[in-house]
This record gives sequence, structure tokens and C-alpha cells, in this order.
Amino acid sequence: MFVFAASDKGGTGRSVTSSNLLYRSALQGNDVCYLDFDFGSPTAGAIFGIEKAENGTQSGSGLYRFLLKEVEEPERIDIWTSTDRRAIREGQANTGRLVLLPGDVGSGDFPRRGGLEEQCLKLFLRLNEEFSLCMVDLSAGRNIAVETVLKVTARPEMRNIMSRWLVFHRWTRQHVVAAGGLVNGPHGLLASAQTLGHDRQEFASNLRYVRTAVIDPAPSAQSGLTAKQGVWLDECNRRLTRLAGDHQVGKNLVLGTVPLDPMLQWQEQLITDKDVVAGVANQETRNAFDSLARRLVDDSAWETL
Repeated sequence: MFVFAASDKGGTGRSVTSSNLLYRSALQGNDVCYLDFDFGSPTAGAIFGIEKAENGTQSGSGLYRFLLKEVEEPERIDIWTSTDRRAIREGQANTGRLVLLPGDVGSGDFPRRGGLEEQCLKLFLRLNEEFSLCMVDLSAGRNIAVETVLKVTARPEMRNIMSRWLVFHRWTRQHVVAAGGLVNGPHGLLASAQTLGHDRQEFASNLRYVRTAVIDPAPSAQSGLTAKQGVWLDECNRRLTRLAGDHQVGKNLVLGTVPLDPMLQWQEQLITDKDVVAGVANQETRNAFDSLARRLVDDSAWETL
């Protein structure tokens, strides 16, 4: 299975959420791979605690150069053994593989040249044979990388390989509107997918939203807020719920919600069980990632209501 992580705007928590989701999937015993297609900002290495690739690899063999046919094979990093974080290294017993294919330091969006689609297809087919789940983290907005993977996944060779899309957005008016536009707009994912050979209805059935940095409006979760702030928060949540429905980003299309967590606000990283036990990360956040990892591969969670 391939999962494509997209967002209309930066700052949605797309990369840190998809990284934690994949980490949780590996802990559940799945062999997983993370492809950093955010070529303008290839920082997945930093989230996984790999200092040598915190802003993309310096080996000259990252995904960007591979897709441009400048190297024969892309670099692979075993996250379990390469991370600088002890809590991750020590937590790998009875887990699946966890591999990062990093981007290149100093790369950007692709120039338009031939062969890009074929190279990407070759990579996807090879990885599908090795891993049960491949997470492809795409740059924010509409770009050549998004166009390329839409073309590749429409190819006959990919038709029997499950492809799903997660669109990430914060729970704010601006982000809700932007997410709806990215998917349903005149040049959005649905329209582009149809133009490039996908069945629109089938593509839509394999796309869900993930809400990030969400403050729970329930009174029991409003410690530290004044009574007036609590009332305002509840009213705001109601307005956002109506807005999400209007922009086809409603609850029935949400795969999961990640609560606001100080750790993720101040340092984007994997949340380990040791972080939760130590009290520096919230259990609710860890549980949200674990639930997302399970629902991602649960067909019943993708049934249209």
C-alpha cells in the first residue's frame, strides 16, 4: 500500500504526523518505508532523530537526484539503527522494518524533463514488493511531485496496488478552507486525478482528512482557560464544524484527529512510549497516532458514510 501525505499549506503538521503514524505502524509489526518527497524542505530526518540527514542527505544519492536519473540507487536509512535517539533504538524489539528514503540537501521542485514518471514508477513497484506500507510525504500545495505521483498511480502497473491519500489541515478557518480547495477546487486533487486517468469516485473513496493540533472544546479538557474563553472555544468549534461541512471536509471524511501537544509545537519529533511515561508528551497524542496507524489499513474505516 502507498499512502500520499498532502496539504495545501505549510505548518499543518503533515510531516510530523505522518512520521509518527509510520513509526506506530512499525511498532505494530509492519514493514514500512518513508519517502521524503518534500523536496523543497526534506526534513524528515530531523523528525526521526537522524542528525546526518536532518535537512536531507549529503551523500548525493537522495530521492531528488535518483528521480532525475543522476544516481543509480537512492540512499536508504535504517531508522532503528541510525537514529540518534536512544528511546527509539531501544524500542525496536518485535517490530517491523522502518526505513527512510531521504531527499537531497539543497534540492527544490523538479524541472520538467522526460523520464521522471518512469523512474518514479520503477521505484514504487520495487518498494511495494518489500514493504507493506510506503508513506510518501509531498510538498505543500500543487506541484510537480504531486502531478507525478498522480500520473504514476494511474498507470496500469499500479492499478492492483492500493493507493490512499491523507490531506492534513489544522482546525482553523483558513486551513479548513484551504484543505477543501486543495481537494475539491477547480484544479484540486479530484479534478487533477480525473484528468490524469483516475476514476474520480474511486479516487475520492481513497482520500481522507487528518485534523492536527486540535484543542478539545469539552469543558473537562479546558484546564487553564477562563469561563469566557471556554464559551468562545465552543462557539468557534461549532462554526468550524459547519464550515468543514460546507467545504466537504466534514467529520464523515476524517480519518483521525491529533490533539494539540506542547512537544510537537516546540520540537517536531517522534513521540515514544518513554516520552509519555516521563510525562513530557501526552498519552492522548500517542494514542491518536496509534489509532491513525491502525485505521489507515482498516478497510472499514474507509467506507463512505
